Amino acid sequence: MDKDASQESLRNLIEPLYRGKFWMQLTGVMLILSGIMTALSIIGLIVAWIPIWAGVVLMQAAGATHRVYTGSDAHEMKYAMSKLKTYFTIFGVLILIYLIFAVLGMLMGIAGMGFGIMGGHGGMGNW
Repeated sequence: MDKDASQESLRNLIEPLYRGKFWMQLTGVMLILSGIMTALSIIGLIVAWIPIWAGVVLMQAAGATHRVYTGSDAHEMKYAMSKLKTYFTIFGVLILIYLIFAVLGMLMGIAGMGFGIMGGHGGMGNW
């Protein structure tokens, strides 16, 4: 396969991501800003780095996508795809952690209601 055909093939493969480059950049900037806003609270300092990291990774993917589309470099395409993998890995882990905490919270709430009813503190009739 000659070089021109190879470059055209890379352009065709990366075109859908290139068309979404604006949205990747916008999401990246919003994640960075939300991380900065989160860092303003004391407890937020613990988790603020996560959206900032995700935003930076997404911005890197958008930049690499642009470089692939304009220059058709296979190494840049692999870099862009690895950055997108990292971005989705970050959010996959975050969603799993969120779901675990949500289920634990619901179980604790149900258990608390059960203990309240068994202890005679549940209901309006005890006034």
